[in-house]
Amino acid sequence: MEIKNITDMPYIRIKAYPKDQATKEKVVEAINKAFVDNWGCAPEAISISIEEIAPENWVEQVEKAEIEPNADKMLILNGQKKYV
Repeated sequence: MEIKNITDMPYIRIKAYPKDQATKEKVVEAINKAFVDNWGCAPEAISISIEEIAPENWVEQVEKAEIEPNADKMLILNGQKKYV
């Protein structure tokens, strides 16, 4: 796999409960389209990954380790928009 340039962006990292491959592909296609249409970047600049986290590990690995320390950066938190 060739990595183009370190200035390529965005890199979108999704952490979620496990899902089937078809669902993951559908979601990343929608996110990809949203970034192309709204962020204004070229499709070849976008990288998206999905890391599956087992439900029993969610609180420790995601909520406590990533969400809580970055609560001020969340645009949507627990389903609530943090912007107007």
